[in-house]
Amino acid sequence: MHVDSAAMHAKLKTFFGYDAFKGDQEQIIRHLVEGGNAFVLMPTGGGKSLCYQLPALLMEGTAIVISPLIALMKNQVDVIRGFETEQEGIAHFLNSSLSRIQLGEVQQDLLSGVTKLLYVAPESLTKEENINLLKEIKISFYAVDEAHCISEWGHDFRPEYRKIRSIIEDIQPAPVIALTATATPKVQSDILKNLRIQDAKVFKSSFNRPNLYYEVRDKVEPEKDIIRFIRQNPGKSGIIYCLSRKKVEDLAQVLAINGIKALPYHAGLDAKTRAENQDKFLMEEINVIVATIAFGMGIDKPDVRFVIHYDIPKSIEGYYQETGRAGRDGREGVCITYYSYKDIQKLEKFMQGKPVSEQEIGKQLLNETVAYAESGQCRRKLLLNYFGEDYPQENCGCCDNCLRPKERFDGQKELCMVLELMDNLKENFKLEHLANILAGVSTAMVKSYNHDQLPMFGAGSSHDTRFWAAVIHQGLILHYLDKDIDNYGLITATDAGLEFYLHPHPVMLVEDRTFSDGVDDEDDDPVPAGGGGGGDEILLKMLKDLRKDVAKKLKLQPWMVFSDPSLEDMTIVYPLTLKELSEKCQGVGEGKARKFGQPFVDLIAKYVEENEIERPDDFVVKSVASKSGNKVYIIQSIDRKLSLEDIADSKGLDMDELLSEIEGIVATGTRVNINYYINEVLDPEVVEEIYDWFRNEATSDSLDEARAALSSDYEDLEIRLVRIKFLCEVAN
Repeated sequence: MHVDSAAMHAKLKTFFGYDAFKGDQEQIIRHLVEGGNAFVLMPTGGGKSLCYQLPALLMEGTAIVISPLIALMKNQVDVIRGFETEQEGIAHFLNSSLSRIQLGEVQQDLLSGVTKLLYVAPESLTKEENINLLKEIKISFYAVDEAHCISEWGHDFRPEYRKIRSIIEDIQPAPVIALTATATPKVQSDILKNLRIQDAKVFKSSFNRPNLYYEVRDKVEPEKDIIRFIRQNPGKSGIIYCLSRKKVEDLAQVLAINGIKALPYHAGLDAKTRAENQDKFLMEEINVIVATIAFGMGIDKPDVRFVIHYDIPKSIEGYYQETGRAGRDGREGVCITYYSYKDIQKLEKFMQGKPVSEQEIGKQLLNETVAYAESGQCRRKLLLNYFGEDYPQENCGCCDNCLRPKERFDGQKELCMVLELMDNLKENFKLEHLANILAGVSTAMVKSYNHDQLPMFGAGSSHDTRFWAAVIHQGLILHYLDKDIDNYGLITATDAGLEFYLHPHPVMLVEDRTFSDGVDDEDDDPVPAGGGGGGDEILLKMLKDLRKDVAKKLKLQPWMVFSDPSLEDMTIVYPLTLKELSEKCQGVGEGKARKFGQPFVDLIAKYVEENEIERPDDFVVKSVASKSGNKVYIIQSIDRKLSLEDIADSKGLDMDELLSEIEGIVATGTRVNINYYINEVLDPEVVEEIYDWFRNEATSDSLDEARAALSSDYEDLEIRLVRIKFLCEVAN
């Protein structure tokens, strides 16, 4: 069929309301209308749907869109019908949720030629009555949406997707367009082969989503951290993904108890409840949906501002797909993932009992996720590399690793050891096996190959297996090593790697991040708060008014009495005693509670009684002072008046790291006295001037604000030392 460019643009404007096509859309549509097969690899938010919706309207007959989820179909059909006010039958879906009457309407519109787009679940496509119905109509083309479901290497494999080609042959041949937002080269190959469209023209957009911020946090008290984050971003839409239905239910309940508008979504809920909860999220009656990965495929909500993974995903593809639901409008999108190695071990246990090939695939996909979580490299660079795309910049400026870089070291010796080991082995092996040999770990597999007898066994025993895994992973990123996905991830050396081995040169690697399973030493929020907002807005306003009155009487600035985060915590946990105030609200120590707290707890007690509020007394949002050895040692050393240089040296810290530790201690309300050190290293005039600025001009205890106002006159060390003194003496 010849495609008229003017007609395409006219339809784009009159039906969809756009003035111009985006990216490859026009070329894809033209290719499909002219009868060619197409493979479209386009990230979430890139406009995949238009690539089959518009040609369906232009071409004769009905386009069959094969889609995996009922929720996705309903959403897409509603969108199309929203564009076409006169003819509702222009789009239909065909699945098990339809009643007999609804099914009759679909059949009538199909046979009369009214329907241009028919969404079909792959399971429905196998039913004989549906096949017979489709044989009676002219089909313009087949669109296989979420095509990664075809591949066992994809993150959401569906066996029924493997049957699509044979069913197409049975109904009637027509061009095929396969679309996915996420596919590695291996998955892409699987899709083309299984659909028998190896001749398809491949349209591949960049996977880079520059507006998304990526961060991996240590999984320490994640519920409290999540509530704190949501409180700092009031009114914003977000999705929280959990791997189990039980966790979805539990977390949604905890959020609701703490005044956050949240509902659960998982396959165990009845269809009506699922649909209602999804609609409430889309209609913004609730702000947060807590879900398993069953939620979100194809959901067209452009202003999801954050996606949180309570559990680490099973694959990088799943992670990319799910984080891709944030910021589809090109604006803010924060992606936070909680990681604990214990969760990985649980997932590995779940794989036991499955077929060996499935276990191998699952383990390899999981290992990629672990490498991503533990890496200190730019997260954007890692993600794009996984999908076969190079990211030229060294620092993206929009992930935790780029904003807070890890220590780097010259890794030429370590990479050469990896390449030498591979050269000494007769066969190729997987990443973990190589790492175990170098670290000197005698696993059953290492012993079975007698690799514990190799001269290279334990050659790198000064580092553990995870260090060597990180080195090998970075070798893959640098293209010195390659992973043969067809053979369960066997590692091979590339030509560039062999050249490096023969002629080594300095290559900077990042030190492996060490994740704890119990103590969080990060005291500063890596993502700036998106604004305040306590659990109870009315109480928050009353507390702020009280704070203003107290501050005026004491001739202090309001933030010095209690900070906004402290007030917000009060509106979540409703402390009724000074003890509860100091224990449950961040930034409130015992001294501060005694000094300022009584009128606040009196106000809260009266408010709770008058409004019959049930307090969530088992839930504490406060960031508890760390019990780590470092922090206890620092407090004891300051009490003994040791110099800060000696304290830092004894713990292997630089001065910047030590000050961060002390600032973290002070932020929890603990008081330290470093006057002995300040008097020794700073001029009294410097101390007085910085102290006066905090006392009279600062609008908060923000270190960034202080730096911006004072850095031209004073060094960072001076500002930070006096700020600690001020917080302990006045604001804390």
